[in-house]
Amino acid sequence: MRAQIALILGIALSALAAVDPNAASAADRRAQPMQFELLREGPAEACGSSCGAWVSAIGVITADTPHAFERFGKQHDIRGAVIALDSGGGFVHGALLLGRAIRQLAMITTIGKTIDLPQSDGVKRAMLSPWTACESMCAFVLLAGIERHVPIEAQVLVHDIWPGDRRNDPAEATYSADELAIMQQDVAQLAQYAVEMGGTFALLDAALKIPPWEPMRQLSREELRAMKMATIADRPSETASTLAQQATQLPPPLHSVHQLRHSTEGAGAKPQLEDAATNISVQRTLQSSPGR
Repeated sequence: MRAQIALILGIALSALAAVDPNAASAADRRAQPMQFELLREGPAEACGSSCGAWVSAIGVITADTPHAFERFGKQHDIRGAVIALDSGGGFVHGALLLGRAIRQLAMITTIGKTIDLPQSDGVKRAMLSPWTACESMCAFVLLAGIERHVPIEAQVLVHDIWPGDRRNDPAEATYSADELAIMQQDVAQLAQYAVEMGGTFALLDAALKIPPWEPMRQLSREELRAMKMATIADRPSETASTLAQQATQLPPPLHSVHQLRHSTEGAGAKPQLEDAATNISVQRTLQSSPGR
């Protein structure tokens, strides 16, 4: 399995030397609801009989995205497959459900933009370009992989969560007490999810520090490793075997709050985590809300 994963990522990245990175933006579907597609690696002459496949996930994460992924999974055998994310983020709860579905299927996550190739052998083939970004809630979906690969050329960008209908002018908008409470609950759920996926609270903390009216913050290579966002170490792209040798298998996912509680330090760890997340959210909100 790991040899196949290495082949997909290794050949796809090394073959990009002859491809213009800007060509990936020709058919940009990032503004549309997320779509999933099972693609065969190419060109055929580059990988021959060893051409692998991966799942392309492009677009905005919506409330329907988890259902679309469930339907896709019933049509294709994708357990243990590589899923390449190319998304500007989207709906919080949709991202959490999508991430848990990816973990349940023991998939490997990476960041990549699909570049369609000519069909020379009657098979739809594509290449995986690393020249793209996984933004906002996409970062939490990336965390769902049992192994996570972030190409050096790719970007992981984060910022604070915010009501989508007021993101364009958040400083001038007004917010009810119910809306602030919902945002605090979302922060607590994100904190629980990060621990559940084997990550750290540092990812959420970094996101909460960037209000939505400021440019998103790119996570450094050091931060990605420290946050356990990248479990496959940086490597030269000319060989596929190096990726398989450096791959790190994470512990099995936690499926319940009971398991989460007993996997941390003491039975009170989860409430303390939620309280910490809520307190930070309140502080950020008070600091950034209009009139404060």
